[in-house]
Amino acid sequence: MHDDALRAAQDAAIREVVRLQEDCGLEVVTDGEFRRISYWEKFVRLTRGLAVKDAVFKFHDEHGHERDFTAPFVEGKVARTEPIALDEYAYASRLTKKTQKITLPAPSATHFYRFTDWGSAYQDPKEYFFDLGKVYQGEIADLYEAGCRYVQLDEVALAMLCDPALQARVRAAGGNPEALVDLYVDAINEAVKGRPADLAVGVHLCRGNYKGMYLSEGGYTSIAERLFNRAEVTHFLLEFDTPRAGDFAPLATMPTTKGVVLGLVSSKMPQLEPMDVLKRRVEEASRHIDPARLAVSPQCGFASTMGGNPVTEADERAKLRLCVDAARSIWN
Repeated sequence: MHDDALRAAQDAAIREVVRLQEDCGLEVVTDGEFRRISYWEKFVRLTRGLAVKDAVFKFHDEHGHERDFTAPFVEGKVARTEPIALDEYAYASRLTKKTQKITLPAPSATHFYRFTDWGSAYQDPKEYFFDLGKVYQGEIADLYEAGCRYVQLDEVALAMLCDPALQARVRAAGGNPEALVDLYVDAINEAVKGRPADLAVGVHLCRGNYKGMYLSEGGYTSIAERLFNRAEVTHFLLEFDTPRAGDFAPLATMPTTKGVVLGLVSSKMPQLEPMDVLKRRVEEASRHIDPARLAVSPQCGFASTMGGNPVTEADERAKLRLCVDAARSIWN
């Protein structure tokens, strides 16, 4: 497709998805990431020094089916040479008066998916994440200047490192899961260093989201205290849509200054969650954290890549309305 035709098609899709979110009653909207092939693709494409190779992990489901995927690779010194998501914010902000959220891949996305061979341009990953942090700092500064007040970092590696089987695999390959957790939390802090006080920054933890498949399982206990207390962000968006995510007990370690969005509604399947189940689960979470610091949402986007999930637009609309109805019923 010609570049102009592609841009026109993206514009139309963004207008439609913004209307959809407003129709559902959401107070925070996104542009649907229609200018990206995947949640990290545009960041990698527009950041100097990053390329794409095969990942060392695979998506899978409960039936044992697997799918390969690609991952960022560090082929040179990284630098921000142009804005990454600024055009996304600029266009969608003309379409809505609602708060617009801009998502960026967490720094670990450019390292962990190929942790055994992530690149040779840097000898020390800490040096790499220092340079990469400058990319985020520049991007966040430009977004803020344009009016953006909400940035979300999509973090998969830390969720994967909650999985005992995956931890064992990292150790078998010569890696140190505990050190990687500390490295990635530090990388988040480097990315948001110097952020304005009125900029909300959320970290969304995801166990993989592709055609109904996932990458890992395991509750947050092993990383909760370090991540929740050390990450210099305002809130966390946590998957809790399946038993793979564990129970709510780790929320007890959340500092009182930070909030939690409970991802209770699945974007991976069309079945609609019963309202009474959502209310009961929020009540369960409230045993560990003040309910005034909670919210409810889908566990992830409805398509983290252009491959999508086995849900229709009607399913998406119903699930977003369910979240709004649940929030109004529980907290109003």
